[in-house]
Amino acid sequence: MEPRTQRKEQTRRIHPGTRIGHVHLKVANIERALGFYRDVLGFEVMQWYGDDAVFLSAGGYHHHIGLNTWMSRNAPPAPARSAGLFHLAILYPERRELALALRALVDAAYPLDGASDHGVSEALYLRDPDDNGVELYWDRPQDEWPRTEDGGLSMFTRPLDLRGLLAELDGGEDGA
Repeated sequence: MEPRTQRKEQTRRIHPGTRIGHVHLKVANIERALGFYRDVLGFEVMQWYGDDAVFLSAGGYHHHIGLNTWMSRNAPPAPARSAGLFHLAILYPERRELALALRALVDAAYPLDGASDHGVSEALYLRDPDDNGVELYWDRPQDEWPRTEDGGLSMFTRPLDLRGLLAELDGGEDGA
């Protein structure tokens, strides 16, 4: 095995208030993609651009997800072993909301690729109808994140207890 290439020292840091605002995905079929993002995950349609593009939002923002068929109508998914997006990650504000998302996936018989506890977060992994990777997750409070003795992050990947996650809904009005 060859030694790791020397890494360049970072000279510029982005402002800590910077956020990734939205993702815009090429899809083969708008209605099929809406069946997932709107009907299963619950994003709201904010605006259509003719029949070729639609913007979706959580909570009234102009858009978190854009879907278009401008260059991809009826196209096959990108090959798995090619450069490009690995997954988009949708952050839920609390564990209960992630549990509600899992309940919606179960009710829709939508398959998961995996479910992991990373110490800092709990995550569900799946593929959208165009084979784009999707991560649904919530972050634990930062003071609960696993740390090394010197204060660095100590993330891990362990199986997520899906029954335990769904137990968040027990007794609630949206409960299982």
